[in-house]
Amino acid sequence: MAKRSARSKSRDHAHNVHPLFPQRGAWSPHTHDEDTRDRKYVKNIRAMSPAQQQLMDAIDERSVVLALGPAGTGKTYLAIAKAVEALEAGKVGRIVLSRPAVEAGESLGFLPGDLQEKLAPYLRPLYDALNERLGTKRLKSLLADGTIEIAPVAYMRGRTLSECFVVIDEAQNCTYGQIKMLLTRLGWRSTMVLTGDPDQTDLLPGMSGLADIASRLDKLPDVPVVRLADSDIVRHPLVASMLTVL
Repeated sequence: MAKRSARSKSRDHAHNVHPLFPQRGAWSPHTHDEDTRDRKYVKNIRAMSPAQQQLMDAIDERSVVLALGPAGTGKTYLAIAKAVEALEAGKVGRIVLSRPAVEAGESLGFLPGDLQEKLAPYLRPLYDALNERLGTKRLKSLLADGTIEIAPVAYMRGRTLSECFVVIDEAQNCTYGQIKMLLTRLGWRSTMVLTGDPDQTDLLPGMSGLADIASRLDKLPDVPVVRLADSDIVRHPLVASMLTVL
């Protein structure tokens, strides 16, 4: 009887869980509950917060989306996961990922190798997210045939990006002119997502254009600007704790 009662209580608790945000009642970015914070691979990604759900819905419904928020809120991962989802569903023919190669206290010239090898560490976060969603073998194949392209922002000028899913990562390290240039690359049947944290730019003060661009695009109903916060952080709980005092 005791076991049956326990199972019954467990089922009752499960019925009270929010359908979109599992365990949402107990969720906190500061929690150390490993089950709640489990980020291992799942085929169909799910939102961990209302703001993440808002971002996913915006990507599904709009052609241009801005995702702003602190480190660890899932901006890049959700954007890339949605890009892979669109590619596999046949909604786009290719994926284009771009990131500014901006030094954060280190010197690009001291890295060994040619230009591509020097840029590789700056593009590594994009490879990591793609590798998790596609697997190493398939990712190499898609990179080899050009279905997935990863390039620094400087290589995007003059292009028209049609029938593709474009993700511009670390957009806080782009100037106003660079972001304007990137936005005007958008072609037919394409989706573009810009992600970044305006409070964490590696540019000199006043040079980052992300906050200005976001405030201007806020006025356009067809361009959602999704703002994530500390409460949306899904990394190690210490990240959320540290950001409250840093």
